[in-house]
Formats: sequence, structure tokens, C-alpha cells
Amino acid sequence: MIHKFQPKIYYNAFGTYKPALKVSDGDTIITSTVDNAGRDSSDKQVAKRGNPLTGPFYVEGAEPGDTLAVHLRRLWPNRRIGRSSARIAPHILDAEYVNEHPMKTLTVEWEIDLENGTARLLEPKINLGEIVLPLNPMLGCLGVAPPREQAISSATSGRYGGNMDYKGLTSGATVYFPVFVDGALLFLGDGHAIQGDGEILGTGIEISFDVEFSVNLLKNKEITWPRAENDKYIMTIGNARPLDQALQHATTEMIRWLRKDYGLDGYEAHTLLGHCIEYEIGNVYDPAYTVVCKLKKKWLNMIRHHDQK
Repeated sequence: MIHKFQPKIYYNAFGTYKPALKVSDGDTIITSTVDNAGRDSSDKQVAKRGNPLTGPFYVEGAEPGDTLAVHLRRLWPNRRIGRSSARIAPHILDAEYVNEHPMKTLTVEWEIDLENGTARLLEPKINLGEIVLPLNPMLGCLGVAPPREQAISSATSGRYGGNMDYKGLTSGATVYFPVFVDGALLFLGDGHAIQGDGEILGTGIEISFDVEFSVNLLKNKEITWPRAENDKYIMTIGNARPLDQALQHATTEMIRWLRKDYGLDGYEAHTLLGHCIEYEIGNVYDPAYTVVCKLKKKWLNMIRHHDQK
């Protein structure tokens, strides 16, 4: 079934709230999100700033111990103005440099060409010539309700997903979340037209989105941290601070995946990752940092082909 849902209430936390819409395994949802400041497709303020979330979507039959698969079918900006910071967060730079070159916070606007999929800087104080950036629309916030009836700010992330700010969560990706409460209670928001690795400005190009996604319920399949895949990679996501702890979570979850679903033993999984693993930083701005562990599917296909000989 296809559901068209127009949100009227937004939340600034991932939590066990009253469902906005109940859906079933296999359903598709067409909806929208506001930007990080709560502005909608007409650039009107309709929600409190601080990553207001669309949802939650209750998936019938979802229970703790299951996994929810979210297929991102289409993510696209729905207005022609986006905004971003123009200053790298001070904690990402050497303290000596920050002290020698203090900079005030500056918010700049971008012109979004929806037809051609590009962004052009509109700030006259910043001269980057005729640079035009290709859009890579992604969701900064995506996740389910955390356990124990917690309500956790949409500024951060954890095992439930959250504000991971990973630029790989784009159209065509499938993201997997552990289910902690009945119905899973899926939230989404914080659309970025473009964002580099790490979200080092503290923003992407923030903008409201049109979103189409579908859900599948994987009964009795337990995972520990969010996972994802696209046509080229399988990925695991760790959210924590310090950065090395996020990397540990992501790497350990990848080993679990390889052992349980792909049949590799410990030495096989460790050897494969030791030579083929790739890492990306989702964000180093939020209270919890995000590290993504990636493995190309072609290596797994080679292993399967070898087993079939």
C-alpha cells in the first residue's frame, strides 16, 4: 500500500510518542520534512528549530528483537533556498589556529536548482568564483525510538540511529535499524542538499525535502547497530564519542554481519576486513560522532563464487 502523509506535528527527539501513521510490512510512504530550523517548502517556520522530525511511523508487527529495513526511494529538496554555516566548528581545528584567526558565525544562502540538481552560493562576502555544486540529497536524521521509553534529542545519535549526518544515506540506500519498542516508531528529518564528510560546518546545506520510502520487517533478526547497503557496499554505523569508540562499534558490527549472514569464521572476517575495509566519517560535530565501516559487495560476491565451485 502507498500512503501519502502530510505532517502537522514535529518532534525534536527520538522517543515513544503517539504514532503519526500506522503502516504495514512492505508499505510505501510519501511524505515531507522541514529543515533543521523548522522551515517548510515555502520557507515558513512551522516547527521548533533543532532538527524537527517527521513521524513517528508505526510498523505493524514490529517488536523488540526484530530489524526494520528502510528503503530510501526518493529524497529531493522541495524549495529553492538552502542555508549553511560558513565557519568550521572550532573543535575540529587546532586550538592555536582558532585563537589566532577567530571567526564569527556566518549563515549563508544557496540557490537550489531543482531541475538541474545543483547549488550556487548567494553570499557576496564569499568569493568562490563560479563554483556550482552537484546536489547529493541525504537525510541527516533517521532512526527509531530508543529503548526504555527514552526520549533522546535529535541533536545526537546512538544504537537507534538518530542524527548521524552520513552523506551516504541517499536515494537508493537501504538502512537497517534494531527495533526496541512495539511498532519500531520510525522518524526522519534534517535534509541536506549537500554535505561533505564529517559535517564539519555543523550543517550541510539545510533544506526541506520530499521523501518517498518503504519499510520491510525482518522478524526475529537481531542487530546491534544500524546497518545499510547500496548497490556497491554493505555498511555498518557506529555512533559514540570519542571517535575511536564509534569506529569500534562500526567495525564490530561488520564482523557480526560477516559471520552470521555470510558464513565467514573469525579469521576469514578479520583477514577480509584487514585488506578491504573502508571507513567514512558521518559527523564529528554532534554530541555523538558517527563512523561508517564499508565493504564492497564485489569481495563478498567473489567469496560466494569460490564457495560454489
